[in-house]
Amino acid sequence: MSILTKNRFTITSALPYANGPLHIGHLAGAYIPGDIFTRFLRLNNKDVVYVCGSDEHGAAITIKAKKEGVTPKEIIDKYNTQIKESFEKFGIDFDIYHRTSEKIHHELSQEFFLNLYEKGEFIEKFSEQYYDEEFHQFLADRYIVGTCPHCHSEGAYGDQCEKCGTSLNPTDLINPKSTLSGKTPVLKETKHWYLPLDKYQPWLEEWLIEGKKGVLKSNVFGQCQSWLKSGLQPRSMTRDLDWGVDVPLDEAKGKKLYVWLDAPIGYISATKQWAIDHGRNWETYWKKQENEAENSTLIHFIGKDNIVFHCIIFPAILHAHGAYILPENVPANEFLNLEGDKLSTSRNHAVWLHEYLEEFPGKQDELRYVLTSILPETSDSEFTWKDFQSRVNNELVAILGNFVNRVMVLSHKYFDGNLALGSTMTTRDEDTLKDLAGYPQDITDSISQYRFREALAHFMNAARLGNKYLADEEPWKIYKEDPERVKTILYVASQIVANLAVLAQPFLPKTAARLFSMLNIERVGWDKAGEANILPEGHVLGETQLLFEKITDEQVDFQLQKLATAKAKNAQDAAKAEPAKPNISYDDFLKMDIRVGTILEAEKVAKTKKLLKLKIDTGIDQRTVVSGIAEFFAPEEIVGKQVSILVNLEPREIKGITSQGMILMAEDADGRLDFVNPTTAIKPGSTVR
Repeated sequence: MSILTKNRFTITSALPYANGPLHIGHLAGAYIPGDIFTRFLRLNNKDVVYVCGSDEHGAAITIKAKKEGVTPKEIIDKYNTQIKESFEKFGIDFDIYHRTSEKIHHELSQEFFLNLYEKGEFIEKFSEQYYDEEFHQFLADRYIVGTCPHCHSEGAYGDQCEKCGTSLNPTDLINPKSTLSGKTPVLKETKHWYLPLDKYQPWLEEWLIEGKKGVLKSNVFGQCQSWLKSGLQPRSMTRDLDWGVDVPLDEAKGKKLYVWLDAPIGYISATKQWAIDHGRNWETYWKKQENEAENSTLIHFIGKDNIVFHCIIFPAILHAHGAYILPENVPANEFLNLEGDKLSTSRNHAVWLHEYLEEFPGKQDELRYVLTSILPETSDSEFTWKDFQSRVNNELVAILGNFVNRVMVLSHKYFDGNLALGSTMTTRDEDTLKDLAGYPQDITDSISQYRFREALAHFMNAARLGNKYLADEEPWKIYKEDPERVKTILYVASQIVANLAVLAQPFLPKTAARLFSMLNIERVGWDKAGEANILPEGHVLGETQLLFEKITDEQVDFQLQKLATAKAKNAQDAAKAEPAKPNISYDDFLKMDIRVGTILEAEKVAKTKKLLKLKIDTGIDQRTVVSGIAEFFAPEEIVGKQVSILVNLEPREIKGITSQGMILMAEDADGRLDFVNPTTAIKPGSTVR
């Protein structure tokens, strides 16, 4: 079903954290798709509000502030300004770009909390959470790091191991450390308010799994299904933090709302502010109407790391509140990689939007085009500078730009830019215009199903149609013999250019504006797309402009060198030994029982990429150990190898397997693991001192 059957739309793109600049992964995940979709709806005269804003609460902000030795307010002011300016210069056309630090947002978030609180929706309970005694504060998930219990990598956070991707709780970590003091935190009792997601699971299964099957993209539906299959648990909606939205209860002084309670409410508060600024009624875009057919259609554009929050937690909050509409769709994208590696802000392995805008002035649409053509819609995709150069030069320049330029130049050269039908149209002319008329519907169908790569391909095929038509007809060869035929050829070709101007608007807005200027006409809506007479006979074309310029080898080499320099610096920094951990007593050391063991058997753990199940002869016994080394060692290669194993580590269950111990590994600067083992054969059970 075409999305155009709906009349009112509330469109959101994920609120970026105001703790750093935007990069191309952000654009490909949530902002280019949302912008294309919104522009398309506006071209079809739909009632649309497109909102976004900076997410200015949560641990990420305070961690950044502590690292830079400034206040959280200084961090959010700095990056909100930079992000907003980058969006504006790039051409993401939000109706409002708001901030979650604004008073209107705090008040609305507190209203949501109180609504649920007064309905008795929360579970109030005491629990033990980590506390930093030196800094006298409870630690949010991201303030705690330690060893991952699954892959045993260091530096896992209290909510997730970024090495193996496993979701964690702070108490799962081995050897947890506070990121504030570097010391081991203690467990201390605290009270919080939990949203009982398990209570809403039956409703979520009906609304999401039964109601959204075939509606949500496969990657989104699959992740939701997995979460629900695992069974939902209550999630705390409050935190012991000193930055964020105050919990509006006397008994909760000093506590803040969980960032994933307040952040999505930021969509609503942004709409509310926009409505105040423009004399509109915000409730028509968010609240249920008496006539259900008048409800707005809510669509969230996000990256895959936010699926659970937008498909499960936020809908559960809206459902519990009762007055608000639920999302119609959440077309989340997967991740975009860069030059064979994951995008990484910490390693500076990224193409930063503000730097691109400075280094490629006026080339916003070139980046929009390339990113749209490789959007990670159902699986991860990759951006490379060579591919960027190839797509710009071989498609935008050689196909779209070349066709438009030839039509404009020849029209001015032969007829001073005047359009007129000369000789009678041939079958080829009519067939070309008939083929052209089909592209608007093809694009509409693709956009309605959130297949933006496919929609862009249809647009470029329309440009290819024009390019081939002109190349086959060769008006420059027959002008002297048959100028009347050339008039007709250029008339048909100009109608194709006019259609390209209309069709380009969702994808390449700045290019579309230049095309309308060259054609000397006002902007045309989607209802005219496919028509063969957008330009009337006798119309005079405007001045020719160059649509695109080639990307040079020097420009590509400069960008590749930037990435190489960042990689070299990272390697240099990583090569430096980490500082020593806090001193321990000799008695503490003696508590560790490290023995030499021999690997007897090794096999991969099913449905995992990094785990091996090992059977090890410790000299004491033969035991099972699960180890996250499968990326570096094949099972058959390590049978018979001797290892150092900590034998008195508390057993842990990993993927249904009881792991009794930990083998000691050394990690190189590039993340490569190797065994810590004796250089000569030693009897299993020998003590490592």
